[in-house]
Amino acid sequence: MTETHKIAPKHMRVIAIGLIGLGIAGLVLGGFMLVRNKPSAVARVKSVNVEPAPSSKKPSQSSVESYTVPPTNPRYINIPAINITNTPIIKLGLLKSGAIAAPANIFEAGWYKDSSLPGQKGAMFIYGHVSSWTAKGLFYSLHRLKAGDTVKIVRGDNTTYTYKVISSKTYPYDKVNMNEVLSPIDTSRPGLNLMTCTGQVIKGTSEFNQRLVIFTSLVS
Repeated sequence: MTETHKIAPKHMRVIAIGLIGLGIAGLVLGGFMLVRNKPSAVARVKSVNVEPAPSSKKPSQSSVESYTVPPTNPRYINIPAINITNTPIIKLGLLKSGAIAAPANIFEAGWYKDSSLPGQKGAMFIYGHVSSWTAKGLFYSLHRLKAGDTVKIVRGDNTTYTYKVISSKTYPYDKVNMNEVLSPIDTSRPGLNLMTCTGQVIKGTSEFNQRLVIFTSLVS
């Protein structure tokens, strides 16, 4: 089971994003749709592909240290306030179905490759699992971040970019405004937005009722 992002027909440029996480009551599976050429578009629930459950096995230290990406791509994410240190950032591409594959491991971050690169104009979009059936995921404590906390992105050439948390926003699971999520909170500076599941499990379902987005802006 995965978080999935749909690429829709040519002139509509639709992106669908499904996030997966485990809460007290069970597995979470959600879908979101964005029509990029309509600024007021709000995400709507739609069906998503079901892929194998993500791995809960922690990558070895040697595999983390040897992980490489192209020079300008994001390599590691560091969030000191919630003890995330040099966690690999995986570039996510398209499946045959037209969906963007989610991170295969709950301890890895996923970078949407059509969002911005580190330090570039616009906003990077990174998301991660809340948990699996057996372990807390990378973004389990994302809700603890507050204004002023920092997020550091290390590129493939070891250049580090520091972003400062500006604000957070919680959306109903079926009304996530992806135009906001994929845009910088401060249009005068490059942004980095982090997203995961939150809230309560909807009664009678395995769906969290909210999505949490942390908005950050480049400091240096």
